[in-house]
Amino acid sequence: MKVCIVTGGTGGHIYPAVALASALKDLYKEADILFIGNNNRMEASEIPALGYAFEGLPARGFNGTIWNKLDALRALWVSRNLARKILSAFKPDVVIGFGGYVTVPVIQAAHQLKVKTFIHEQNAIAGKANLHLARIADAIAVSYPDNLKEFPQGKTRLIGNPRTYALKKLDLDLDPLKVLNLDATKPTVLFVMGSLGAESINETIPLLLNELDQRKIQAIYVTGKKHYDQFIQNNDETRYIKIVPYIDQLALMDKVDILVTRGGATTAAEIMVTGCPSIIIPSPYVPNNHQYFNAKALEESGGCILLQEKDLNHNLLMEKLDHLLAHPEIREDMHRRALELGHPNAAENMIAWINEVLGI
Repeated sequence: MKVCIVTGGTGGHIYPAVALASALKDLYKEADILFIGNNNRMEASEIPALGYAFEGLPARGFNGTIWNKLDALRALWVSRNLARKILSAFKPDVVIGFGGYVTVPVIQAAHQLKVKTFIHEQNAIAGKANLHLARIADAIAVSYPDNLKEFPQGKTRLIGNPRTYALKKLDLDLDPLKVLNLDATKPTVLFVMGSLGAESINETIPLLLNELDQRKIQAIYVTGKKHYDQFIQNNDETRYIKIVPYIDQLALMDKVDILVTRGGATTAAEIMVTGCPSIIIPSPYVPNNHQYFNAKALEESGGCILLQEKDLNHNLLMEKLDHLLAHPEIREDMHRRALELGHPNAAENMIAWINEVLGI
């Protein structure tokens, strides 16, 4: 099987795409996988580092001034022509897009070449690229029930987020709490604010960490690589407080009592497959406010607490943490309700559907 996967821009698009590739390799040892993405975003370095073949395109988003949009239109035309050449040489059986503007020229090129196409939507509210491609895609996999209303009936299925496959690949013998010299018997809160961190959150957190330290409540704060150096200069680690630029949050989610996080698609999928009790603070600075809708879907099921950034302060967040830490039965109920939304076999089910479309 020859598969082309298109993804890029953010971890929310990249990580589920990589998880699907991992599942494909596990199921089909001889699978030939080619990734296509932006030539100047994180996928251009991260995907080749994982050992996958990668081709970069100069696609750009249609944002900003009229001149920026004209440049983006030219980049789209160039990218579509390049994609046709890449696909004609690779000859894939299927092309799978995971959203982001780089997906558009590649899926369009595949359609022109009469190659079967899939798109996957990770968020609770569909992105513009996927909505634009919905008419020509042969199949559309979605992650939330409400997505079914956004795409054409008959070729859209509720599959879930393939990122959940990564849970099956974890090294269960490695205890990340021990690595951080933390006590697994004590209450622990994990704070993860996205791959680049969040300046507004980093201003609130020091007061909170100091209070947690005084109460002997363990906390792991992931600053994001961009903010680590500055944060660690002004805030000390202690016996109970650990500050790191990055951590494998999936490996920790079944070992901590509470996760405080953003509402990205990958994190939401991980919460739903691990059942980790969570407080979600959606970033208001993302397209279509999609993190809010991801968190809202979880909140409405009872699977998380939703706090909007505009309302956030140290006292409110501490109040929510106190309430959850004092009531294990509430955390257990959140755990159960989050699991009810999960799709632990999303990658395998998506591959089965690909085989169905290809007639394998």
